[in-house]
Amino acid sequence: MTQQGSIAIVGAGDYIGAAIARRFAREGFAVVCGRRNGDKLAPLIAEIQAAGGRCSGRSLDARDETDVAAFLQEAEAIAPLTVCVFNVGANVNFPLLDTTERVFRKVWELACYGGFLTGREAARLMGPRGAGSIFFTGATASMRGGVGYAAFASAKFGLRAVAQSMARELGPTGIHVAHLVIDSGVDTAWVRARIEARGASQRLEPDRLMNPATIAEAYWQLHNQPRDGWTHEMDLRPYGEKW
Repeated sequence: MTQQGSIAIVGAGDYIGAAIARRFAREGFAVVCGRRNGDKLAPLIAEIQAAGGRCSGRSLDARDETDVAAFLQEAEAIAPLTVCVFNVGANVNFPLLDTTERVFRKVWELACYGGFLTGREAARLMGPRGAGSIFFTGATASMRGGVGYAAFASAKFGLRAVAQSMARELGPTGIHVAHLVIDSGVDTAWVRARIEARGASQRLEPDRLMNPATIAEAYWQLHNQPRDGWTHEMDLRPYGEKW
């Protein structure tokens, strides 16, 4: 396995984030994971290391400028930061009148402000080399608001705007910025439980939910695009998803 640079994943959860970590580790990247509860990273780190890969991780507050900068510097110290993924979710659903100021502000800080901090600090490290990939995980809510999603949709709309602005500014310097719209439920135990609770068992047909490994493959393909054919926005959904 040829050793590559490092990939930093901000929001390395158990599904999409973990799948991205596994995919890039298989290609020789040093994977550096950050999430709110860093102790939950232990099984993923052990799995990747047992397979011969390089992986480390810790607790990270994506809303803290100093913490984000230090986290990415730590990745850079392991190997030149080549890929940075912002994968913080913050998906909440509240009726408008039940959406408190605290909820709205916290969701924006997590899903939008945290993305700005992550992208800016990654660009500072990648800029002198004139190369790198910065990817942002979006959602259906990045494109349209829904009932009960005033906080989440506004944050994801904002993250999309941050990504577009960064792509226009950083693309000419050699840094590939992409925004991925995950327009589907992801195949997790939590999502399946919610679907079954609504009595929508037909949604559980094969390939009606997105496999995290499939999403991770899209990130890998984006990173390997030649510079004369970069994708900025990619939307992913299963064959049966309405859109």
